[in-house]
Amino acid sequence: METIEHYFKINKETWNKKVAVHAKSEMYDLKAFKAGKNSLMKYELDALGDVSGKSLLHLQCHFGQDTLSWSRMGAKCTGIDISDEGIKLARELNKELMLDSKFVCCNVYDVNKHISEQFDIVYTSYGTIGWLPDLKPWAKIIASRLKPGGSFFMAEFHPIVWMFDYQNTPSELSFAYNQKEVIYEEYSGSYADGNNEIISKEYGWNHGLGEIITALISEGLQIEYLNEYDESPYDVFPNLEKTENGMFKIIDNLYPLIFTLKAIKHS
Repeated sequence: METIEHYFKINKETWNKKVAVHAKSEMYDLKAFKAGKNSLMKYELDALGDVSGKSLLHLQCHFGQDTLSWSRMGAKCTGIDISDEGIKLARELNKELMLDSKFVCCNVYDVNKHISEQFDIVYTSYGTIGWLPDLKPWAKIIASRLKPGGSFFMAEFHPIVWMFDYQNTPSELSFAYNQKEVIYEEYSGSYADGNNEIISKEYGWNHGLGEIITALISEGLQIEYLNEYDESPYDVFPNLEKTENGMFKIIDNLYPLIFTLKAIKHS
């Protein structure tokens, strides 16, 4: 019988392969980023505003572009990710750009084994919680790493988005909104470069909004807001159309693509 450790091992191997592909991709546009382009999107920029002088912990940071973007804006940042290759590149970029971010390679569930500091902000975004089988320990990590009065913010793809199997054309409604069973997918390429020949092997889990909110509330966090949006800043799903403001939406607008959530630790 396959174990959680096996799922994480396979996911880590896949993400290690993706780093090199993503670093060369048009989507991540590393050349423009090095030249000063901010990789952050409207939702998180509007939500967190001026981060100058604030400490920020970025969970599941990939190869650190968003972490380093917050650093450029004056935050004192720490990024964590499960991928060795991702953290290696993040550290290289941090050095090259002469920033002061720290990067730690670990599973998000193991953050407290590596980091004891508390932060003004804990942040995560776009395609992160689907790699986690259980949100209770995730929420516990968030609460434990926040200072009293600190904020947790997440921008994430809406749970409805993950009910579809995008390996079929047209996409098929295949997975349950509150599905507990692991979902395995194997395909060539990556969301940032569909023409690349790497084989992505991925284990993921679906989490509804109720599960997310309940996990955070159970750790004493107060939800400040939950917003749902019809537009995504990323063109990563089939048949999206570009809007006048540069975002992407499904043609019929039948369901939201993104949600944002902010929570406060009061004690």
